[in-house]
Amino acid sequence: MNIIQIYQKFPKQQDCIKHIEKVKWNGQPNCPYCNSDNYSIVSKENRYHCNICNTSYSVTVGTIFHHSHLPLQKWFLAISIILSAKRGVASRQLAKDIGVTKDTAWRMQTQIRKAMGQNKELLQGIIEIDSIYVIDSIYEVNL
Repeated sequence: MNIIQIYQKFPKQQDCIKHIEKVKWNGQPNCPYCNSDNYSIVSKENRYHCNICNTSYSVTVGTIFHHSHLPLQKWFLAISIILSAKRGVASRQLAKDIGVTKDTAWRMQTQIRKAMGQNKELLQGIIEIDSIYVIDSIYEVNL
């Protein structure tokens, strides 16, 4: 997705939250602490309350967005910019593009790269790298 498509598809924070809920939970929230699906909705805060372990949680728990005070639109933009940059993007440029400090941009880049390294199942099948297609997995090819 490019920047315009992100703003069109996710114009509000709530749209981003709904998308993450769909991807992470497939419409059925479960507690990240006790794995229960017995919950109550705390709608004012975009959170859920677990009726089993009595904790409050949101869909961002356990993700790179957890403990971040930035709007999710900025995270989505940063992900798009990082993934579409052929030679990478400097922290200062990312900061300028999404309107954050260079330190915040650096932290976001670190978190995004870490998440990409942990989710190896995302890098399976046919993958395009700099206009070259790699079949199966990039881990089988020495680049």
